[in-house]
Formats: sequence, C-alpha cells, structure tokens
Amino acid sequence: MKPDRVEVSWDAEKSKWTVRIQIGEEVIHRYCDSPRNADEAALRAAAAKTVADEGYEADPAKITIRR
Repeated sequence: MKPDRVEVSWDAEKSKWTVRIQIGEEVIHRYCDSPRNADEAALRAAAAKTVADEGYEADPAKITIRR
C-alpha cells in the first residue's frame, strides 16, 4: 500500500527530522536521526526506510523535503 503523501521536515524543538506519512485522513509522525545538514538523497533514503518500517511503500522521488 502506498501513502498519499510523505514529507520530511526539521523539528527544531526535538532537533530531529520528522517524517510525516499521510494515508487518507490518518497521519503518522516518526523521527529519524539523520544530521541537520543531511543531503536530500540521505533524507529521502531515511524517509523511505521509515515508511517501509511502517508497512508501506514510498517512491523516494515523491517524498517532499522541507528545510
């Protein structure tokens, strides 16, 4: 199953990247430990792994990264 939207953004309060997975009205938030200055490829790979860990499939090219 594919999520409708996957977004990665920096959470300044937690000092971690947040992966937001949206499936219909359900939204799952997970944190990843990538460094603040991680490049887009690393963030996409981390987000894709997080999505897979939740049991979904994500196309890394469709993951939105908000800096």
